[in-house]
Amino acid sequence: MSHTTQEKEKRKLLMRLRRIRGQLDAVERRIEEEATCAAILQQATACRGALDGFIAEVIEDHILEHLVDPSAKQGDPRSQAAEELVEIIHSYLT
Repeated sequence: MSHTTQEKEKRKLLMRLRRIRGQLDAVERRIEEEATCAAILQQATACRGALDGFIAEVIEDHILEHLVDPSAKQGDPRSQAAEELVEIIHSYLT
């Protein structure tokens, strides 16, 4: 994945993963503390949402990096289709 070699994008993705790891640690703590099912599920749901957001971002980066021709003219049907796909992915995963 070449987009992860771009330092800014790489840093952004790693920071997201660290936040997700923190959320997973919170789920573990809640279980150890014998928290209510609702509290555990709420924390787990937050983890799932964060991971879905991460996945959506990686897919978006992949589409824009590998499927969109940067030299294409404005209004190119393939570029428009790629942008629509990115929107669909975001609406589905986030």
